[in-house]
Amino acid sequence: MATVDTASAGPQAAISEPHTTTLIGSVRRAMRLLESVARHEQGAPAKQLAREAGLALPTAYHLLRTLAHEGYLRREKGLFFLGEATERLSGSGAQQKRRSTLSDALGSWRDAIGAPVYYAVYRNGEIELQCVADTPGNPAVEEWADFRETGHAHALGQCLLSQLDEDARRDHLDRHPTQALTPYTVRDDRALLRRLASTRRMQPVIECQEYALGVVCAAIPITMGSTAAAVALSLPSHQADRLLSAARQLQTGIDGLLATFALSISI
Repeated sequence: MATVDTASAGPQAAISEPHTTTLIGSVRRAMRLLESVARHEQGAPAKQLAREAGLALPTAYHLLRTLAHEGYLRREKGLFFLGEATERLSGSGAQQKRRSTLSDALGSWRDAIGAPVYYAVYRNGEIELQCVADTPGNPAVEEWADFRETGHAHALGQCLLSQLDEDARRDHLDRHPTQALTPYTVRDDRALLRRLASTRRMQPVIECQEYALGVVCAAIPITMGSTAAAVALSLPSHQADRLLSAARQLQTGIDGLLATFALSISI
């Protein structure tokens, strides 16, 4: 699964960039604040957290109070610390529940679209496939080549790499250089970097038979604080004419799944 090279894999239709909703913005800002608090074991004041998260103080203070009210943070003598609710997220029982919630959410879109749905994050310099929802009638793409090592050749990988800065992309390719998997796979690192640099922010990534022959895929970027994530779908190549409409349908569902994706980062 990867972005389609129009010179080698046919035409690519564009999907317009969605407007960031209030819900998406609020969750992202809250995630940035939680990440900032987590970096300060001795606690930190609202003004410092707002600065680190790049937020206006009134906005940061409102979110901090909400997170504290819900138990994700606690406040002592003007300093904010991670709360019990956040700490419980690392428990094995909570992890299993989050994984089940994520699987159910992807399963609902798998059934609605009639295609396998995938979710992955980029963490610690590697691509992590978190969850796949498929059925015997609509099976997922066989991982015949390790997804972690072939990010250049599938939609999830290129979608995640497109969200990184140039140095992080080059570091990834130094460790996992491009290699031809099919006749349509991007040929070298330079070509891939040019393609990634031209990808518009929040634009879905489209792929035609670059990871596996007979399969077309689309991946949609999701940014959670500083964590890059993506959700994707795949179809047999003879159904390529409905890939873009299916991608648009999945894209409309991201807003409703944002909180689930945010919690899944700690799995």
